[in-house]
Amino acid sequence: MLVFAFRCIVATVVCCLCCTSLAQQKPLKVFLLIGQSNMQGHAHVRTLDHLALNDDTKPVLAEIVDDQGKPRKIDDVWISYLSAGGVKSGPLTTGFGASEDKIGPELTFGINMQKRLGEPILIIKSAWGGKSLNTDFRPPSAGPYVFNQAALERFENQNKNVEIIKAEKVKATGVFYAKTINHIKETLANIDKIVPDYREDQGFELAGVVWFQGWNDMVDSGTYPRRNEEGGYRRYSENLVHFIRDIRKDLESPELPFVIGVMGVGGPTEKYSKQQQRYKTVHQGFRNAMAAPAKTEEFRGNVVNVLTEQCWDLELDSAVRKHDQLRALVKRLVKKEDIDSLASQLASEGASEEDLKQELSQLKDRRDFERTVTTRLLQAKLSKRENEILNKGKSNAAFHYLGSAKIMTCIGKKFAESMPLEPQD
Repeated sequence: MLVFAFRCIVATVVCCLCCTSLAQQKPLKVFLLIGQSNMQGHAHVRTLDHLALNDDTKPVLAEIVDDQGKPRKIDDVWISYLSAGGVKSGPLTTGFGASEDKIGPELTFGINMQKRLGEPILIIKSAWGGKSLNTDFRPPSAGPYVFNQAALERFENQNKNVEIIKAEKVKATGVFYAKTINHIKETLANIDKIVPDYREDQGFELAGVVWFQGWNDMVDSGTYPRRNEEGGYRRYSENLVHFIRDIRKDLESPELPFVIGVMGVGGPTEKYSKQQQRYKTVHQGFRNAMAAPAKTEEFRGNVVNVLTEQCWDLELDSAVRKHDQLRALVKRLVKKEDIDSLASQLASEGASEEDLKQELSQLKDRRDFERTVTTRLLQAKLSKRENEILNKGKSNAAFHYLGSAKIMTCIGKKFAESMPLEPQD
């Protein structure tokens, strides 16, 4: 009986070791993150504190920093990132954004994709600010860049050398597409230098791509002269179709899943403010063009859209707009030397307008007058909550999603959750 029990224990141990060995031998899952400045990520790490202000984002913060507020190194997730400064590789943590004190969508993408798969992953990220799909990332099958007649006529009217402009465009076309492919292939050939314990016989599997780009195309009226009209961005859709096909072809992965991060700066267009209405048609038209490829029969099931507008922080946005309006008001009144109106704006229960007029008159010749009045007005007109989320939540301009970690971590999470993976065993 004892011998039988011992044999059972041995068999169980052997079985567990075999299962562990098989798990270790599974190909390493590799994900590609490609795009421009918002894929780089301009959310300063200090804005992570904003996540602590809402119960639903506190758990996100706990996955990123430890109890002392120091960034964690995410278990079983590695990254190789090519940008303007060269290649940076290592365990995933903060600092793989546009600079070492910023984050992009890679952080929560890695956290949530690793949780979803339950196994190690490698992220290969390629991102540069200020690049277009029409030129810089132009895929080979899209053919050469073609100037529209209106652009050529404008150059001629400005007495510019059209031939030089054409030559420069030829030189720039597709450069960053090529850089991206080269970085991916070089990284895949040297995985053992990035991922500890990776063995060549283990192999890897290209598991998905995230494309998050678009601002430079959206604002390019020269390339898209009818962008205010329906179908004005049709060329972008066509180029994106070529991009998906060419990435799959060049990486020899014909069914490679794609997530398209549809530009969502400003939030849902149906919620645009009165001041935003002039951009509404252009913004929505471009978003429709970005989303179009995923709706074609060719890409059904393995290309999906993520509407990043759903991550836009309306509370932070409202506070930013109120802040900017107050600053503009002070600037205008200071320029006019309108002490009466400034006093009226600052008047509160604790101070009369007459006292404020006298005080402001004494201060108006100081260099820091405008800054002093602005600070006081913001304290008076913004709530404690508004001031707190402004101080903790924003670190950049609106076109960089306000440099908000709350927005960027939401986007990365949605990218991971939306990736159309094959069923896992």
